[in-house]
Amino acid sequence: MHKRFEIVKGIFIDVDKVIFSILIVLGTWLFIIALRRLMTRPNFIADKIQVKRRMTIFLLTKYITWFISILASLSIVGIDLTTLVLGSTALLVGLGLGLQHIFRDIVSGIFLLFEGSIKIGDIIEVDNVIGKVMEVNLRSCELKTRDDVIIIVPNSKFLAEKVVNWSHDSEQVRFTIDVSVAYGSDIDKVDECLIASMKANSRVSKTPKPYTHFANFGESSLEFQMFFWSKETFLIERVKSNLRIDVYKRLKENDLAIPFPQRDIHIKGIEQFIDFKGKKSES
Repeated sequence: MHKRFEIVKGIFIDVDKVIFSILIVLGTWLFIIALRRLMTRPNFIADKIQVKRRMTIFLLTKYITWFISILASLSIVGIDLTTLVLGSTALLVGLGLGLQHIFRDIVSGIFLLFEGSIKIGDIIEVDNVIGKVMEVNLRSCELKTRDDVIIIVPNSKFLAEKVVNWSHDSEQVRFTIDVSVAYGSDIDKVDECLIASMKANSRVSKTPKPYTHFANFGESSLEFQMFFWSKETFLIERVKSNLRIDVYKRLKENDLAIPFPQRDIHIKGIEQFIDFKGKKSES
């Protein structure tokens, strides 16, 4: 049944068109929910698409679908988009001057989604802060730091400044730990202890194999470096701590000492001063 109401003088609204527009918005909402569940399924397309890439595709589809849905709903109701845009041009110009930073962030967000340089689950470093990407929105990204703090970063920062993506190409990243031992230590035993410690840690990747370097002859120690790969990029400091504890125990078991700086202080003229004080006391 077709019903029309006059909301303003000369402006009518059709009930059936409004209902149809609401159904379009509701259908879009249900479609987005179903698409998200499908894209996050473990066996989606036989796991040929990485989880991070799936979420990027989902976000792009989500924003495009909502944009088309809203335009279609307004058109069905009878709102002339051309007139609306022309009528609000002056308002948009005024708002644009005050909201230019927001527009810049939104444009940056669109570039990030299409490029895929920042994805959900990535471990990134920005402004000397390392965090895991929890959400990628049009205006900003949500990062979870190692202190379990959520920070909001404007998308324009990712395009305008230097950003380190620790997990962009591979889930594994190579890390280094410096170890110093005392001069006179058996370097073969030292090497065995360091390798054994890395192999014994379950969070250190087996491939590529971890290895060590005899880095340098230090001022008061022999300097070694441990190189290993790990997928635990976000919690790598905890992995490094466990490795250092294990290395210390192994070195101690093999009577290999970790030195500390020592200095011999020579004071000029101290001998003459002692002789002078001694002669003075005898007299």
